[in-house]
Amino acid sequence: MDRKSLTPQEIKLQQLKEILPEAFAEGKIDWEKLKATLGEDVNFANERYVLNWAGKSEAFKVLQTPTTKTLVPDKKESVNFDETEHIFIEGENLEVLKVLQKSYFGKVKMIYIDPPYNTGNDSFIYPDKFSETKDEYQKRVGDKDEEGYLTKDGIFRKNSKENGQYHSNWLNMMYPRLFLAKNLLKQDGVIFISIDDNEVGNLRLMMNEVFGEENFLAQITIITGANQSGDGVKIQKNTEYCLVYSKVPDSDCIIRVDKVNESYRNLNDAPTPFETRDEMGYTIYYNPKTKEIIPLKDYDKSKIKTNKASQVYTDNQELIDKGFLPLRPGIRNKKLHRWRWGIETFKARIDEIVIFEDDGEYKVTFKQEGLNPPKNYLSFSGGASELKELFNGVQYFDYPKSIKYIKYLVSVGCSKNDIVVDFFSGSGTTSHAVMQLNTEDGGNRKCISVQLPELTGKESEAFKYGYKTISDLSKERIRKAGKQIQAEINKKIKVKVKEIKELEAQLDIDGKEEKINNLKEEIEKLKNQDLCFKVLKLSDSNFKQWQQIKGKDAEALEQQMLEFTDPVSENSTTENMVYELLLKSGKNLNSKLEHKENYYCVNGNELIFMLEKATQEIVDKVIADKPQKVIALDRLFKDNDQLKTNTSLQMKDAGIEFKTI
Repeated sequence: MDRKSLTPQEIKLQQLKEILPEAFAEGKIDWEKLKATLGEDVNFANERYVLNWAGKSEAFKVLQTPTTKTLVPDKKESVNFDETEHIFIEGENLEVLKVLQKSYFGKVKMIYIDPPYNTGNDSFIYPDKFSETKDEYQKRVGDKDEEGYLTKDGIFRKNSKENGQYHSNWLNMMYPRLFLAKNLLKQDGVIFISIDDNEVGNLRLMMNEVFGEENFLAQITIITGANQSGDGVKIQKNTEYCLVYSKVPDSDCIIRVDKVNESYRNLNDAPTPFETRDEMGYTIYYNPKTKEIIPLKDYDKSKIKTNKASQVYTDNQELIDKGFLPLRPGIRNKKLHRWRWGIETFKARIDEIVIFEDDGEYKVTFKQEGLNPPKNYLSFSGGASELKELFNGVQYFDYPKSIKYIKYLVSVGCSKNDIVVDFFSGSGTTSHAVMQLNTEDGGNRKCISVQLPELTGKESEAFKYGYKTISDLSKERIRKAGKQIQAEINKKIKVKVKEIKELEAQLDIDGKEEKINNLKEEIEKLKNQDLCFKVLKLSDSNFKQWQQIKGKDAEALEQQMLEFTDPVSENSTTENMVYELLLKSGKNLNSKLEHKENYYCVNGNELIFMLEKATQEIVDKVIADKPQKVIALDRLFKDNDQLKTNTSLQMKDAGIEFKTI
């Protein structure tokens, strides 16, 4: 808020806005709308139902501009780089999404993002004009600090509500990222986006344009429990939203897992699986050997034993001694519920609805056709306390998402072997949640998290404890989460080992060997959980990029041509080139790499990179491996045109695609 007085023009505009709010857009007069509001016969330009905003055409250009960036591995910051399949990418997310297009196009089952909500206090305006030169870019985005980090004021700008393009700035930031994200999704893929009241309307309209209105699945209301009150607030807010869209119409993209279904349908121990209006809630006794059913219609309510926690039946011991077990409709809210079906129907369908449990108790399941989907409202508190506990009582983030909330979305958004992507990683909750869920259900989901190395403020707790960037803090959170989950796994393994020893000590038990084998399989799954991650960072290409020469500068053009006799950049490394070529060849970042003598094999014999040395002996070894394709640096054949020609002919004869760069 500035301290200047209002001008007469500003006063008149405020007065006009109070009378005709429909004639304003982002604080400015829309002259066509004003004329129409005042009764003039106006033909709106390009009149159609469409979401439009200032800078939309530029957002399209940004989206379509290719990138020359790549990803380079950072094994020092990784945990078990060569074995893990979880990935953390440090870099600006628009560029990262472009880099991932070829390798992950149509391969991601679920995307979850928690973008800036555009509250008026967010600093999120990314420098998206990537067509400019490096010098122009650095001048525009601001200075770097002494260690080479872009300053916060350079990479971000605060998008205050006083900004004349307040909503447009947010839409320009989101639009190209969502468009590129859609490309990564599988045909049955799904995207979840957290948002609040500030932009939920615009986001939904934009998602309708990017994904298609027909692919809208739900706007889930999230009850956070945090009442947001303050001066001038008329209604306290304790909700936000999660928009859910599928990649294509009618795709079965929501997973109906048992854990989710328990919340929304009557499963084994549900309180009211059957009910009729004309019969009391009597206990049914069932003998599994004789298939005999005895209903106790003379049930006496006085036989219910009551305690503070719950109410239970008193069993008929005489029938139990004869091999019967009680099947009960259950008690909820201290009221006896009735069976949904009559006794004759129950008898006719006994095999469908009675399940025998290992503990010797019979439970009833109401097996309906189809499954009830999750509801469009959920209740989850924030994850601040979880994160604070993980970091030994220090609170680094104010509003991180709850692990339980993200676990829930992942459980309904993808199956156990799918890829999950979060390109607004923030505190790293998604990576944490995926590892936790995998441990609980034996899954093998892979998570790709993307986070910009945004500087933490010098007055922040994070900076005081040595975390210079948000990405540094996010990586440390994932490391700590892995250690915490491993400790939980160790406890579970001890319990299961104890169970195995107890079973082995017992003699005649039905299914003893099967139970022991099952426990051993569970232990192996727990031991093999992936609780690590590999770090890759957005970087300039390892190969020189051709620059457009302005004007007719023949000398500059000649110099550039001389430089391109060797296209490899001066600061490139062999390992970095491997990962760049992996991405440009459409191979994923978890491809199996084997470094043989002077060449790299990718996924066995799918692809070979010759980046270090070329001799006839090496070429013979490469051909003997029978790869589908070979990519070699042209400079390896410098001053040896005969070797290059022979290699090309030999590869062709062997049916191997050969390419030099």
